[in-house]
Amino acid sequence: MSQLNQELKAFIIETMNLEDITPADIGDDTPLFADDGLGLDSIDALELVLGLKKKYGILLEANDEKTRQHLRSVDSLAKLIETEQG
Repeated sequence: MSQLNQELKAFIIETMNLEDITPADIGDDTPLFADDGLGLDSIDALELVLGLKKKYGILLEANDEKTRQHLRSVDSLAKLIETEQG
């Protein structure tokens, strides 16, 4: 598991206040917003986007299909951050 993926898992847990989940409970490709994944909702998405902007300087547009793709999983978020930060 990459260091960035591990960092993102801890970031998601902290940002979403997921008290009963550890980074080991989140798979790199686990859907963040699907019922069979973490089950986050649209309010969580907003909080996550704001947190990503604050921590990583990543700007995501609210109603952009690419944003949905980037927020799909820890892996997709890691790829976005790696691309944006060069």
